Amino acid sequence: MSPIKDVEKALPTHERNEDRHDVDFTLSNNLLPKTSRREEVEAEEIERIPTHHTSHSARHNNPVLKLAKTLTTRSNASIKDPGPPPDGGVKAWTQSLMGHMVIFNTWGMISSFGVFQQHYTADLGLEPSAVSWIGSMQMFGHFSLGMFTGRMLDIGYFYWSVVPGMLLSALGIFMTSLCTQYWQFFLSQGLLAGFGFGMQFAPTISLVGTYFSKNRTVALAIMASGSATGGLVYPTIARQLLPKIGFPWTSPTSTFAAPEKWPTYSLFLIAVFTICLGQYFAFYYIPTFATNILDLSYGTAINVLLVLNGIGILGRLVPSYFADQYFGCYNMLIPFCFASGIILFFWPLVDSSGGLYGWAITYGFFVAGFQGMFPAVLTSLTKDMSRVGTRNGMGLAIIGLGTFIGPPIAGALIQSYGGSYLVAQMFGGATILLGSVVLVIGRISVTGMKFKVRR
Repeated sequence: MSPIKDVEKALPTHERNEDRHDVDFTLSNNLLPKTSRREEVEAEEIERIPTHHTSHSARHNNPVLKLAKTLTTRSNASIKDPGPPPDGGVKAWTQSLMGHMVIFNTWGMISSFGVFQQHYTADLGLEPSAVSWIGSMQMFGHFSLGMFTGRMLDIGYFYWSVVPGMLLSALGIFMTSLCTQYWQFFLSQGLLAGFGFGMQFAPTISLVGTYFSKNRTVALAIMASGSATGGLVYPTIARQLLPKIGFPWTSPTSTFAAPEKWPTYSLFLIAVFTICLGQYFAFYYIPTFATNILDLSYGTAINVLLVLNGIGILGRLVPSYFADQYFGCYNMLIPFCFASGIILFFWPLVDSSGGLYGWAITYGFFVAGFQGMFPAVLTSLTKDMSRVGTRNGMGLAIIGLGTFIGPPIAGALIQSYGGSYLVAQMFGGATILLGSVVLVIGRISVTGMKFKVRR
């Protein structure tokens, strides 16, 4: 009897069957050809080569992959629900007030570009259309950079955008004081300062919007009215200091002073883009209109610009209050856009200083209503507040394109027609009315023909 069978008899029945299976398996393996066994050993040795661990370690220590993992982690954080907005309280209203100060130093500075337009054309002899590109570049950076900086808010990098933006804009204005040639003004004031403004604007306006729901239009209007107060302070500083200390010292002194309904969203952006083509050039050219067409003094021209900006405080706050309380911001925005376009058609009829002041008050009020309410409408088109920065930034980028090319087109029209403002004024009024019609179409796409619906 073989030794294997003796061992089987000594074991219990169930163990005997299991071990019999193992022994049979072992014996069958021993009967395999030597070449097959050798191949198995070689395969086992290959598997034991630590290639997998080395590769994993290399990937783990790769700085590029580490950075990508960090950014992906931060990006995925945007899907976290921030919860309902407080819609009031000290912290929420403080955000609105601090946003006002940011807009004071960004949009307020841009609203005062008429002072620089007057100085560059009258004192430095530059072409009006060329000078307009400097202001348009500022506004383009102010709005369009939001495509990137708005996303930075969503992934938690608010301060990494706003603080460098403040430093960059301050540097741009300081460098402007040292400029003597056109290309230098364009790079420092247009490009550098404009990009600095853009790094601050979109994250700030999106952040304030997340603190409010019911009172959002008023809160954003308080913030947006910073452009009106800034538009009062900066021209006043320029008027007082330019004759006394000159431009090089005046300029740096000033610095210390995807949505749920894509058709609606797209129509709104098309409308606002078209409106911005014609609406802003008055802020650039009203001082030169006062001096070149009406033969008014430089001081009077700057006073008219002050009135145009100053009335914006009421123009932003009053309609925004009624929009929140009664009508809805979208419904309130439409008549203000139509009114500003119609008023612009009456600009050629102004022939005296009193008439110009009256026109500036009226036009400034309705344009300010648009400027105060369109950010609230843009924010309301995004229901997910964790993505409001990205979507607001996308919208502001398109709007910025309109503000970028609109004033230079008007300037080119003025220059082409021998200094006459008539064609540029008609161009501005027509584009505003066209954009207002698109606004109406966008509103109908939401509620249909039900005009009494609050939206």
